[in-house]
Amino acid sequence: MFAAYAARFDDADPLSALETGDVPDPTPPDGWVVVDIVASALNHHDLWSLRGVGLAAEQLPMILGCDAAGRDPEGNEVVVYSVVADPESGKTSILSEKFPGTLAQKVAVPRSSLVPKPAELSFAEAACLPTAWLTAYRMLVSCGQVTAGSSVLVQGAGGGVATAAVAIGTALGATVYATSRDASKRERAEKLGAIPLESGARVPKRVDCVIETVGEATFDHSLKSLKPGGRLVVSGATSGHLPRVDLRRVFFLDISILGTSMGSAEELAALMELCARTGLRPIIDSTFPLSRARDAFAHLQSGDVFGKVVLENDL
Repeated sequence: MFAAYAARFDDADPLSALETGDVPDPTPPDGWVVVDIVASALNHHDLWSLRGVGLAAEQLPMILGCDAAGRDPEGNEVVVYSVVADPESGKTSILSEKFPGTLAQKVAVPRSSLVPKPAELSFAEAACLPTAWLTAYRMLVSCGQVTAGSSVLVQGAGGGVATAAVAIGTALGATVYATSRDASKRERAEKLGAIPLESGARVPKRVDCVIETVGEATFDHSLKSLKPGGRLVVSGATSGHLPRVDLRRVFFLDISILGTSMGSAEELAALMELCARTGLRPIIDSTFPLSRARDAFAHLQSGDVFGKVVLENDL
């Protein structure tokens, strides 16, 4: 089968470590099945893998990718939940960390990792959900307790999780503010239903919840933007992971700082139900055929992306 995989590591030039071509078809262990992939989606996690983060040399070559939608052996339309347990040790990881990933024509996963795809969602749309969108859903609903009438600040609009949070928060009926240094990304966030703000700008009213994926550069602003009893939910730190924190604000205002990553298969099913019921759809920046996976990676690395980069199996 055709796949995109890490053949080596290169921190300075990750694309030089990417190879595409034929690899052996997956052989599933007991309790696992092979899914024929129709569409998959890229994440920045894939670029980090090419840099050698989270992988060891003895694991190479490693097929990249966490997200996919396709058909199971019975022909059912499914979405792949990417957190899997090692059949031997029981330890969990996401696809492409220990087990081959989804940027291929086929992937082997536990049957329990298959979530039915709603008919209302295309394969490309569904493939965008299991990582960034699931993380954003968990941040807002499970951790942030956001409901209709809540207020939310999303830092760094344009990133995969942040863009998803804007769209999901709006679909939930919340008032959503979104920050970005980039005027075009603020404009796009506004079209998704957010009130756009320049990075660091004062929020008109303090909010119930802040969605934080930027880290050091925005963390102080996030704390100052919360009303008493507010929740700051963190799932990333693209600008640095050691922010200065005024603990007096945290305890005097009863602020909760919550960390999370990904979500459960049940939350993925709930997210897809929300999409089917409300018309919410993931934002797709661009679509490439699987045979042009290298071009898709180059586009992702350029940073000129708003939403998800999708690969569709053309082979």
